[in-house]
Amino acid sequence: MKITAFAASNSSRSINLELVKNVASQFNKDQINLLDLNDFEMPIYSQDRNDKGIPEKATKFNEIMQQSDVIIISLAEHNGTFSTAFKNIFDWASRADMQVFKNKPMLLLSTSPGARAGMGVMQAAQSIFPYFGGNIKANFSLPSFHDNFKDGQIVNEQLKQQLESTLESFKQAL
Repeated sequence: MKITAFAASNSSRSINLELVKNVASQFNKDQINLLDLNDFEMPIYSQDRNDKGIPEKATKFNEIMQQSDVIIISLAEHNGTFSTAFKNIFDWASRADMQVFKNKPMLLLSTSPGARAGMGVMQAAQSIFPYFGGNIKANFSLPSFHDNFKDGQIVNEQLKQQLESTLESFKQAL
């Protein structure tokens, strides 16, 4: 099974990257393809640029999604919605193939420094991704990241158990 995992952020200090690495470590490491969105940087999407053709990096992103058996995304929230870096990749990729996520089983994660845990972006993804081939099987949000995550691990026992339960359900759904 090939699992593609990434934080929907281009920040080198992304807390969502820390979370997705933690979750990915709970699968066989030989199965994980951890993407860096910085490898898919493209011009900002516009209809004018679209008319000139789809960037090669958007096509490559779609190929990776197609070759994956499972997709795990930790959604960074910027002003209640997707980060600009992810939204731009998503926009370009969807122009090349509207079924970006290819109906692959998905685990959605989110975290933030605050108590809402990226609720806005999680809700946006849950409502939008199915129209783009998103087959969401499970989701987990970690609130107050800096209080609940230390040294690469969730330290709040209740949240740790909640994640373990979510992962068990997700793995059973595969």
